[in-house]
Amino acid sequence: MKKPLETGTKAPEFSLPGVDGREHSLAAYARMPVLVVAFTCNHCPYVQAYEQRLIQFQNDFRQQGVQLICINSNDELNYPEDSFDRMKERAKQKAFNFPYLRDKDQTVAEAYGAQCTPHVFVFDKGRILRYNGRIDDNWKNSSQAKKQELRDAVREILAGKEVSVQFSPPIGCSIKWSQ
Repeated sequence: MKKPLETGTKAPEFSLPGVDGREHSLAAYARMPVLVVAFTCNHCPYVQAYEQRLIQFQNDFRQQGVQLICINSNDELNYPEDSFDRMKERAKQKAFNFPYLRDKDQTVAEAYGAQCTPHVFVFDKGRILRYNGRIDDNWKNSSQAKKQELRDAVREILAGKEVSVQFSPPIGCSIKWSQ
């Protein structure tokens, strides 16, 4: 398992199929002042607990030019619930308002050094990593979260400030790597 990207690193390129039938690349989001790349999946209870928060996050920050992208890199042979077809079903069922992409060969997860699901990476306009780690400090209950690292990092970037917390250990299910 590779270490996560370090703060100050440029975002690795990607081109991945989305559940919307389109190919999505890093370059396609070049005009967005902030890009959040989140490694997620269908089956992980941590991700499931955060799904509504991710939808709300995109709703709250869309008007400010923030784009959330979720990527599922899990092995679908041993975890069939993470297959592309099941991703399409989940995105429709949950009404995802962000691109949900499939990294079947796991090269993108490896390039980013994704550790678990969920694991978020926040990039500024120049696609320089400014924050990576968890979404907040209470995966079970958003109303009990005392630290909102993802939201705080995005607000600081939008305000032109240095991100005060640049890393927090991500919490979730391990990436299910292919054999």
